[in-house]
Amino acid sequence: MTTVDTTPRELTSENAQMNAASHGKGEVHLVRVEREGSVHHISDYTVSSAIRGDLDRIYTHGDNATCVPTDTQKNLTFSLARDGVGTPEEFALKFGRFMFSEWPQIVTGGRWEVMKVEWDRIVGDNGPHDFSFVRQGKEERYAVVQAEGEEFKVVAGLKGLTVLKSSGSAFVGYPKGKYTTLAETTDRIMSTDVSAWLEYNTLEADWDGIFASVRHIILSEFAERFSMALQNTMWAISARIIDTHPEINTVRMQCPNNHHFVVDLEPFGQDNPNVVFYAADRPFGDITSEVVRKGTTPSPLAWNTIPSFT
Repeated sequence: MTTVDTTPRELTSENAQMNAASHGKGEVHLVRVEREGSVHHISDYTVSSAIRGDLDRIYTHGDNATCVPTDTQKNLTFSLARDGVGTPEEFALKFGRFMFSEWPQIVTGGRWEVMKVEWDRIVGDNGPHDFSFVRQGKEERYAVVQAEGEEFKVVAGLKGLTVLKSSGSAFVGYPKGKYTTLAETTDRIMSTDVSAWLEYNTLEADWDGIFASVRHIILSEFAERFSMALQNTMWAISARIIDTHPEINTVRMQCPNNHHFVVDLEPFGQDNPNVVFYAADRPFGDITSEVVRKGTTPSPLAWNTIPSFT
């Protein structure tokens, strides 16, 4: 039987040095059933965990003394869910705080992300069913907790909220030149897939209540406010979120402009009074924004590894 030497040894380099490292388990799919008698409630979370700390020797020496296995972090996802998950923000904070308490000599920072999808209770002939559900659309709710030296930051939001309005939007007054072919319009379809990230200035909040309010603001401003451009709507949404919720310092949004073009039916001897459209999935307008509370700036720690869009 061959003996394998597992003694750590440094692998040196004349020109390279470690600068940053982290490791963890990505996208652990967790489903928890809350049983309230015969009525069940579903929490469907995808959880990613990654720790930072004095990890260099794992790479440079093959020394795993500080390498909390990614498999351990996977198992923790399920163990921590045993007695309840709470909101995505609460579960991410719970996970991060546990890692600090369990391995205080190793963990100096980290990133914990929870993505939630919603299931609606099926309504059948006899009304809402106790334990049968139907998945909502592609919308996903996110919470990301970052930590450095036990300083925690929360950024949360949503992706894939697809919306469309068939009127109430214009696009006029833009620069025109040799390469301009787009016609001005005062009545157009406007559609987008909303992604919105929110930087919180607190670790204690009504996470579900604020999320529901932010989602309501997005939908209300999109539907009810006449828009001079998608950018105009994004500003209205972001400003109202900050005005409404003192817990939020920064709103970052990405909203692709999912174009709908009026089809020319003249070759077929028909007019088109703004009723038939070609829905183009690509190319699309790539629109981004960052709106901050006056007197504040986004925290680098909070936004580390989170898409900035800009």
